Amino acid sequence: MIEKVSPQNALVLVTGVSGFLGGHVALQLLQQGYRVRGTIRRMASATTRIPRFQPFTENLSLVEADLNYDQGWTEAVSGCDYVIHTASPFPSGAVRDEAGLIRTARDGTLRVLRAAHQGRVQRVVLTSSIAATNHGSGRAPFSERDWTDVGSKRATPYYKSKTLAERAAWAFANEHGLSLSVVNPGPILGPLMGYELDSSVGLVWKLMNGKFSRLPRYGCSIVDVRDVAIAHVRAMVEPQAAGHRFIVGGRVFSMKDLSHTLARCFPEYKSSLPTAELPDWFVRILALVDADAQSIVHELGRDLRVDTSKAAAMLQWHPRPEEETIRDCGRSLIDRGLVPLRTATRSL
Repeated sequence: MIEKVSPQNALVLVTGVSGFLGGHVALQLLQQGYRVRGTIRRMASATTRIPRFQPFTENLSLVEADLNYDQGWTEAVSGCDYVIHTASPFPSGAVRDEAGLIRTARDGTLRVLRAAHQGRVQRVVLTSSIAATNHGSGRAPFSERDWTDVGSKRATPYYKSKTLAERAAWAFANEHGLSLSVVNPGPILGPLMGYELDSSVGLVWKLMNGKFSRLPRYGCSIVDVRDVAIAHVRAMVEPQAAGHRFIVGGRVFSMKDLSHTLARCFPEYKSSLPTAELPDWFVRILALVDADAQSIVHELGRDLRVDTSKAAAMLQWHPRPEEETIRDCGRSLIDRGLVPLRTATRSL
C-alpha cells in the first residue's frame, strides 16, 4: 500500500539520470516539486549534467553507482521514497559480448531492486521496452500479456537483455513482496536535453544528415520521451499500478513516414531526406555485414502495432501527436548543432 507523500517531502532515486529518458524523468519529477537523486557512472561528469536541470538544481543531487558493481547502490537508495530505474545498457553497433550485455541489464536491475527492498521504498518503477513484448508468439496489436521469446530468431541481444531483466525483476518482486510497476515504451523520440544520441534519436540524426539514400521497409511504434517520463511518474504514485506492466507507444511510423514528416516540418532538409525504399531481399543481404540492418531484418513486413489502452485507463496516459514528437526531435538536433543549420528557401 502506497502512503501518500507530497512531492515536496518525497525523494526519488532516478538511475541513469544522464540518459535521454532518465533526464526527462528527473526533469518531470523536479517540475512537479519532487526531490531527485540521480545516479551516474562517473562523478567526474557531474558538472556537465547538472546545468541541464535549471532552474531546479537545488532539488537535485547526483551519486555514483554502476550497474556492474554492488558498491554505491545501498547509499544511493538510502532515504528514498521511490526508485525509478531507467538505466540499462544499450549497444551501439554489433554486439560482441551478448552474455555481458544480458548480465549487466539483468544483474544491474537486481542490484537496484535489492537495494530498494532493503531501503523499504514504497515503489520501484522499471523501464523495460516493447522489445520485451513484441517478439514472441503474440500478434499485433501487442499488449502487456505478450512476452518476447528469447529463443526466437527475432530476439536480438538487446531484446534478450530487456526481456530477461524484466523477467528477473518480476521474479524478485513477487518473492520479496516489492511494489513494482514496469513501463514498456516503444522507440523513444523527442527533444534532447544534452548532446548524446541514442539509437532512436540517432535514426532522425542520420536521416537529417543525409546518411540514407534509400530506406528499409521497416516501421515501429514511436513515442515521445516527455510522455514516457509522465507514464513513469504516474506509475510511481498510482496505487493500482503496482504489479502491472504498461505499454506506451503511438502509431507505427515506417522509415518512409518518418522521412516524409521531417520533410514537412523542415522543408530546407528535404534534399537530404529520401523516400525511395530498399527491397527486402537487399536488406537481408545487407544484414550479413551491417549491424543496423541485422537489428531490423527479422521485423521486415511485420505488424508491430501496440495496445496502449491499459496505460490510458490506469494511468490516464494520452500521448501527444507523433508529428509534434518528430518535429521537436529534429528541432533539438538543429538547435544543438548536431544537424547543420540550413536556411529555408522561399519561392518568389
